[in-house]
Amino acid sequence: MIENGIVDITPGLVAIGAGLAVGLAGIGSGMAEKDIGAAAVGAITEDMSLFGKALMFTVLPETIVIFGLVISILCIFVM
Repeated sequence: MIENGIVDITPGLVAIGAGLAVGLAGIGSGMAEKDIGAAAVGAITEDMSLFGKALMFTVLPETIVIFGLVISILCIFVM
């Protein structure tokens, strides 16, 4: 928005912040999930009864991406 010759950059900064919230949460979750997934596959090859626990530990980092998405939605629609 341009008002009296002054440019308001607030909407652009909010959009950048929302993108960073989702992007960095996704990168962090991916880095955590690669180690957990490798350990889970190794555990399942040793003992198939660990499948449920391995699946839960593999899905757990995905909640971090959901939190990042919630923060980005709050940034866009509340600010």
